Amino acid sequence: MNIEDIREYCLQQKGVEESFPFGPETLVFKVSGKIFLLMGLGGDPLQFNVKCDPDKALELRETYTAVQPGYHMNKKHWNTIIVDGTVSNKLLREWISDSYKLVAKIH
Repeated sequence: MNIEDIREYCLQQKGVEESFPFGPETLVFKVSGKIFLLMGLGGDPLQFNVKCDPDKALELRETYTAVQPGYHMNKKHWNTIIVDGTVSNKLLREWISDSYKLVAKIH
């Protein structure tokens, strides 16, 4: 996935808004006024932060080297995902959807 793929996927979710509240280099996606994904536009490789259930967050970090504690975020609830080709696009979309659902309170 690239920046545009992630952007399009986020915007497909119900009620999503995009903005740049932290400056022109950080694209933010919100639902119900709450952030569910942040993505830096200048990084190589591409990285983004998503919210995650705390137990699952730890499990993902132990399983995938591309999953790190959330950069500049509450590390209990957020992961930074490095889009380096080691994780399938299907999993990336799943993690984005999980974050959206957690923030939107959809179960």
